[in-house]
Amino acid sequence: MAENKKIKTPLFHIVNRGKDGVAWYYSLLIRAAAIVTALIVSGVMIMLLSGKNPIAVYTSMFNGVFGTPRRIWNLLQNVAILLCISLAVTPAFKMKFWNCGAEGQVLVGGLATVGVMMFLGDKMPLPLLIIVMIIASVVAGMIWALIPAVFKALWNTNETLFTLMMNYVAIQLVAYFLKVFVKDGSGVLTPMPQYGLPIIGKYQFLLNIIIVALLTFVAYIYLKYSKQGYEISVVGESENTAKYIGIGVKKVIIRTLMVSGAICGIAGLLLVGGTNHTISTTTVDGRGFTAIMVSWLAKFNPFYMVLTSFLIVFLDRGASQVSTDFRIPQTISDIVTGIILLFIIGCEFFLRYKIVFTKRVKEEG
Repeated sequence: MAENKKIKTPLFHIVNRGKDGVAWYYSLLIRAAAIVTALIVSGVMIMLLSGKNPIAVYTSMFNGVFGTPRRIWNLLQNVAILLCISLAVTPAFKMKFWNCGAEGQVLVGGLATVGVMMFLGDKMPLPLLIIVMIIASVVAGMIWALIPAVFKALWNTNETLFTLMMNYVAIQLVAYFLKVFVKDGSGVLTPMPQYGLPIIGKYQFLLNIIIVALLTFVAYIYLKYSKQGYEISVVGESENTAKYIGIGVKKVIIRTLMVSGAICGIAGLLLVGGTNHTISTTTVDGRGFTAIMVSWLAKFNPFYMVLTSFLIVFLDRGASQVSTDFRIPQTISDIVTGIILLFIIGCEFFLRYKIVFTKRVKEEG
């Protein structure tokens, strides 16, 4: 007797879209849908947890970022600093060197800057002082990144753990030198704006923004069109392939981390010399770790990082304003931020893969 047998097949399977991915307009549509969905879900969450009107909450978030010219300049300044650190970690991450030490590298660059300001500020003219500050911060950041790079290149140590531990060493170094610098034992170093970077017109942060904008263009050209950028890509794809075509992998690792450290040093210079004019153990404020997410979301493209940096800073500052205006716990604002970021990160799945539904087939036996 013949009977129909059903072949057990999965309802759907996931297929990689390949290197070409999706068209740019489809990518834009998916990301827009993710943001709209995240706002809807966040609105429902706000009503359930606080009873507040979601539209009023989002209005408060927008006003907290763009409400006054000062807030706008603070936004641009924070975007610039986060973008600068993101540019620093990108070459290493593109090479698949998991540099989690940007926090410490920026902090050490800032420590070198403040040391020059303290001990040489009244001993040389300001233009020369700024040149010394730039050299000191860049060299300090390079050295701090070079240490784990050498250990990785020569002895294949775990760069993630190594760079993470270097962060804690940098924090303790700053804490120690603050005790040395500050004689009253308070650990709070008085700002020294007279030795800081010059102000363009009335705009305190304009120089920082211009410097980071130039760095963004340079980083894009370096990664996409230079020989060193090509070597970084090859090493990231396969070290064996790189060795086969004659690329010195150890040299590339060391050189790339020196570039990352130098940019981190510049970020430290901008934070200390251009923004705070002092230093503390919390000067970087976790941006070294946030920069990793910025770089990944932008797929290591410096121009896309401008958008991702803006989004993250907007959410962070907007959430703080919501907490202040409505006198609700900061945790609720953080939940909203987390939901929006979760949807944005999750939409990357649909950009990399597609879901293909299978048809049920009957086989006669």
